[in-house]
Amino acid sequence: MSETVFLPGGRDARGTLDVAADAAPDAAQPARCVVACPPHPQHGGTRSDGRLTAVSDELNGRDVDCLRFDYGPWDGGRGERTDAANAVAWARERYDRVSLFGFSFGAAVALSAAGRGDDVDAVAALAPPARLGSARADAETDPGIGGVDVVADLSEIPADVRVGVFYGALDDVAAVGPVVDFARERGFDVTEFAADHFFVGQERTVARAIAAFLLERD
Repeated sequence: MSETVFLPGGRDARGTLDVAADAAPDAAQPARCVVACPPHPQHGGTRSDGRLTAVSDELNGRDVDCLRFDYGPWDGGRGERTDAANAVAWARERYDRVSLFGFSFGAAVALSAAGRGDDVDAVAALAPPARLGSARADAETDPGIGGVDVVADLSEIPADVRVGVFYGALDDVAAVGPVVDFARERGFDVTEFAADHFFVGQERTVARAIAAFLLERD
């Protein structure tokens, strides 16, 4: 079951809440929700992205709700990070545990939001570029181009927040190297797939790994 959600914050950001069919309101375990951030909106990224829907389906199968959202008007990455923060705030009012997930640009949004103080239990980043935003289309492939330094924000994520970085060894689209290297240095969970940036044909495998990580301590 799904329902449309209008996020707070005045940026006209909205999402789809996928509700786990078997989730019972009086269940003994705390209610859980994962907020899913889509890839670059200027490159066609939406909440209907196949990687997001695969993760949502996997979570729903494990009795966890998933809020997939679309960003408001393009704002160079910072407004999109605000949208993620507003989605987390919306979920926090309704769930005991809230985590973040994102793919590509959305992975950078999720990591940056968690580093800027969003109250989350865990964050899973799939193919995260080293920078967030920029007016230039090649910002995700060149870590030296403008925008927000994702690695710097990654270093600010609180110690009690679990961080997982997932990437394709054959990725030639996003500059994932700096994020992967820093994650390994910090002892975060790092998972490599024999895949390119888009994980074609491996969406379900990737989704299972991400769901398992996000729910590892539940």
